[in-house]
Amino acid sequence: MASADQLKALVKSHIDRDDGKFYSVAMQVAAHEAKVGHGKLAVELRDLIDAGKTRVSNTGSGRPIPLSRPRGELAGLLQVSHPGDRLADMVLDSGTHERLSRILKEQRMFARIREHGLSPRRKLLLVGPPGTGKTMTASVLAGELGLPLFLVRLDALITKFMGETAAKLRQVFDAITEVRGVYFFDEFDAIGSQRGLANDVGEIRRVLNSFLQMIEQDQSNSLIVAATNHPEILDYALFRRFDDVIEYNLPSTEQAAHLIRSRLGRFAPKPFPLKSTAAQADGLSYAEIRRAVDDAIKEALMLDDDRISADVLKKALSERWQINRKINNRDSSGHAGTTSK
Repeated sequence: MASADQLKALVKSHIDRDDGKFYSVAMQVAAHEAKVGHGKLAVELRDLIDAGKTRVSNTGSGRPIPLSRPRGELAGLLQVSHPGDRLADMVLDSGTHERLSRILKEQRMFARIREHGLSPRRKLLLVGPPGTGKTMTASVLAGELGLPLFLVRLDALITKFMGETAAKLRQVFDAITEVRGVYFFDEFDAIGSQRGLANDVGEIRRVLNSFLQMIEQDQSNSLIVAATNHPEILDYALFRRFDDVIEYNLPSTEQAAHLIRSRLGRFAPKPFPLKSTAAQADGLSYAEIRRAVDDAIKEALMLDDDRISADVLKKALSERWQINRKINNRDSSGHAGTTSK
């Protein structure tokens, strides 16, 4: 039998039209029934859930959960999408994979954890170089949990007028409470840099203070994900506000080889000198490797070839490496460089 909290969660998610939360709690009820020996009831519940998802999917969107579209001023602050990414799509080291799996497991057992007065991990800080998977992690969390992904638009959030940015930030946190989703603060150092830095301005300092207060007070069911390439400039007080800090690194040779092989699919060359090809990717991020592989596949398509040649792939990786080096040289010289996450 569903617990009192699960019943309340089902009713609330129905009222909020939060299909993702509704299906998640319903699946928890089904799992509980199976665990206590009510196998037939568990199967019936799962069949009903699957039928409900299929029916919504057949309405034309192709997805089980409709997008929650921000309205009014929020429409300029939040960009919404509904990713279909899965954890299996990512190439990660075992430690990072295990931590993300645990976050997903805690979210799927949300009601049970809350029954015991505990809170699942849902405030995450992702740190590491560009292109190492931070942005994709936010998409994967949304995709795995069937939740909308809300990108917080910092260009619209941060203004030069005193108090206005903090007021807009308050609107974002109100939305976090009202609509369950994954809320992604990319390039978080724009508002999270240390108070007292030489280039610090009063308004940003006030915004950081507001953020610290709001995230600490937040008791919503949403996931808050912040990402930065520059953790060294974040204010120290931020780190203890997050439930988990996950570090991302450039891929190892083995991880690069796995990504190249899976990305190539049927276009993989024969014979395939994978080891030497992966070595060519040393120092590149996951995003840069994907782009190099895609460039090689496009070359094969334009030549009407069924497979790419190893030389073309190595050339594409070499070109990415040269672009990467130029960007890094510009960044170290104090000039703006274009990077990807």
